[in-house]
Amino acid sequence: MTHDHDLVLRPTEAQTAAALNPPAGRNGGDLVVETLAGLGATTVFGLPGQHALGMFDALRRSSLRYVGLRVENNAGFAADAYGRITGEAAPLLLSTGPGALTSLAALHEAASASAPVLAISSQIPTAGLGGGRHGYLHELPDQAASFRGVVKSVHTVRTQSQIPSAIAAAWQSALTAPHGPVWVEIPQDVLLAETSLPVVTAVDATPDELPPRPELTAVAADLLSRAARPAVIAGGGVVRADASGKLRRLAETLNAPVVTTYGGKGAFPWHHPLSLQSWLEDRHTTDFLEDADVLLVVGSGLGELSSNYHTFKPRGRVIQIEADLGKLESNHPALGIHADARLALQALLETVSEREDPTAPERVRTLLAQVSDRIAAQELTLEQEVLASVRRALPAGSPSFWDMTILAYWAWSAFDAHAPNLMHSAQGAGGLGYGFPAALGAAAADPSRPVLAVSGDGGALYSIAELATARQHDLPVTWLIVDDGGYGILREYMTDAFGEPTATELTRPDYVALAESFGVPGIRTSPETLETDLAKALAEPGPSVVVLPALLKMFAPTHLGSD
Repeated sequence: MTHDHDLVLRPTEAQTAAALNPPAGRNGGDLVVETLAGLGATTVFGLPGQHALGMFDALRRSSLRYVGLRVENNAGFAADAYGRITGEAAPLLLSTGPGALTSLAALHEAASASAPVLAISSQIPTAGLGGGRHGYLHELPDQAASFRGVVKSVHTVRTQSQIPSAIAAAWQSALTAPHGPVWVEIPQDVLLAETSLPVVTAVDATPDELPPRPELTAVAADLLSRAARPAVIAGGGVVRADASGKLRRLAETLNAPVVTTYGGKGAFPWHHPLSLQSWLEDRHTTDFLEDADVLLVVGSGLGELSSNYHTFKPRGRVIQIEADLGKLESNHPALGIHADARLALQALLETVSEREDPTAPERVRTLLAQVSDRIAAQELTLEQEVLASVRRALPAGSPSFWDMTILAYWAWSAFDAHAPNLMHSAQGAGGLGYGFPAALGAAAADPSRPVLAVSGDGGALYSIAELATARQHDLPVTWLIVDDGGYGILREYMTDAFGEPTATELTRPDYVALAESFGVPGIRTSPETLETDLAKALAEPGPSVVVLPALLKMFAPTHLGSD
């Protein structure tokens, strides 16, 4: 009798011959790039450093495309965006110590947003590992410890034979729901030493599936089918699981209104009769959701931004579908279903009963009118016109990447993403400098369409060096910089809290002249000409910069007890 576990794939004669006679001149770095290619990677991001040179030397003997950025953190942001756009694990090659540590903020964002990034760093020579103070360049007592609290998994290699398995395990970890960044580190001597190991040709790292437990989806389906006022909050997990179509069918079957979180932008059609859009930072929306007798939360942990700064207090029954076990019921008691959003929504579609509710579209229209009236009463015409100009200028199928800036905060609530996986921001971890390098990563993933990056002048100063990257690789990214002379949102926060701001005002360069010094076309625009200038820049090949001098304001918050 033959059992499945007894079956072994036997090499062909050609494979055996190639394995017995590997090409000369290979080192441990070749095992890294061969494994990445065997896993299906085509593009890698990073920045070389002394301990990592074995990996970078091997790149020239491989078919992998290298996109080098000027700062490790920016390379991490680019890999993050590449992972979000493609759904693949984006390789990020780094050097030891300072180079590795500089990537931490980007990996924090990738972890918060569940972006699959495969960070591979060098390490000091093997003889120096173990925590002793040997005095090696870039030495840390325990480099991996710096990353353990940020990434999904850590994989330390000590011999060349461990490289393919460690990278495959990391790849599988990065792409198993919930997606996220992972960390592999390989000592310098292991990377540089000549290897006699066979060329890595085939690597299996199939992600694990995370199906829902059927007894839980049966209860959830019964609750939703019998609900009087069901509602849905759709988060980033719906986008990452490519489950937007299933979400729409379920909402229509149940006649349940849907609001998307900022990370879930595009998960539900903006102008659908059941769409509450994304006005989560609004008391009217919070009240609507609190009034639901059954609230289905899919792919969201209902964190600070998704709960109107934790003022949301649901009164009905909550059903939470979440792939990240740490987020399950972390903020509200619920029927917690630990599962991938796509698989769980499919299970619900197969078991819910159709529910009639002719009042649902009218209740949605009423809510959106209340939100509109609240914003209109605040005399924020400039902000609304600027955001509308950006939307009209941006082609429907083009992705956009937003830094932490006032216009992005408006976009979280008010921008129609048009489709899932097209609008991304740094709202996961909330660090500055994300927009432009992330847009470069997205353009590397798909250079056939223009990509928009949006930054304030404060965030732009984090990423100026990457104008050189944009020019070197001729990436089709248009960078809109809203220049208000400082950290605009912090200026608002401090003025509101203390009466005047401190440390928020910035001396800044002439961004147009600076862009042109890199060989990147730049233009200074105005609110009146923004749409035309931005559309023209996006239509031109290669990178460009559009600078908008404007002092934008935020709409009034509702989580502080006032409208």
